[in-house]
Amino acid sequence: MSYDLKGKNAVITGASQGLGLAIARAYVKAGAGVLLCARDAKTLDRVREQLTALAVSGQIVATEAADVSRSADVERVVAKALKTFPRLHVLVNNAGVYGPKGPIEEVNWEEWVQTIEINLLGSVQMCRGLLPHFKKHRYGKIVQLSGGGATSPLPRLSAYAASKAGIVRFAETLAGEVIDYQIDVNAIAPGALNTRLLDEILAAGPKKVGKSFYQSSLKQKKQGGTPLETGAELAVFLGSSASDGITGKLISAVWDPWQKLPGYLRDLKETDVYTLRRIVPKERNLSWDND
Repeated sequence: MSYDLKGKNAVITGASQGLGLAIARAYVKAGAGVLLCARDAKTLDRVREQLTALAVSGQIVATEAADVSRSADVERVVAKALKTFPRLHVLVNNAGVYGPKGPIEEVNWEEWVQTIEINLLGSVQMCRGLLPHFKKHRYGKIVQLSGGGATSPLPRLSAYAASKAGIVRFAETLAGEVIDYQIDVNAIAPGALNTRLLDEILAAGPKKVGKSFYQSSLKQKKQGGTPLETGAELAVFLGSSASDGITGKLISAVWDPWQKLPGYLRDLKETDVYTLRRIVPKERNLSWDND
């Protein structure tokens, strides 16, 4: 199933490689104009050349080297985006790192804090920068990339796990703040990806990341992982008008029937499905809270 982004413009962070690049490619193929940002300017230049070759006449592929954890860089990205496009419709927050690996008391504290700054605060800053524009035009789509750390503990990857859980709850909270402006905010769980982040885990070894996680990562590497295109297709859907009204959700690209969700808008709005929540004893057939 394909979704049309013709006439729409998007800012995509962390777009120079891996899933970010796959999303950028999918957006260009769907007809969107894009401003791509990442920290490496040379890599971005190569990406711009590749994606410009896929674009049609009048379709803009622009880039801006930036570190989303730096306020001045975010302001520069936002300013260029608003100068490049008369209207912006979508923000895809993809930039992220695993951060330090090991027991919390042993990892480098500066690296731990930097992970929060990139993954969590960088996403928040990008939202802050573009929300006035979205609110002015009473329309927008914010697509936040999540990860395994959002829904389950990741021992020895505490900065990554904490930041990913934080951005999902931020997305849920922001969705409630901007719902009257027809701005949809959702998070994506893209699946187990074979990217540079997986290579980092394997390079760190079982002593730092834990034997169980290392073994599962090794298995994932051998089996191939989830195709990048799976998460990219969901990102296109959430950036398109087909997803209008779907907001405040964490959606799995692999496990959830997201193509069918427009037919269940009422259920999505009236329930807490696809959200972070507390599990109470009765949901596990336990009764001690009634004793």
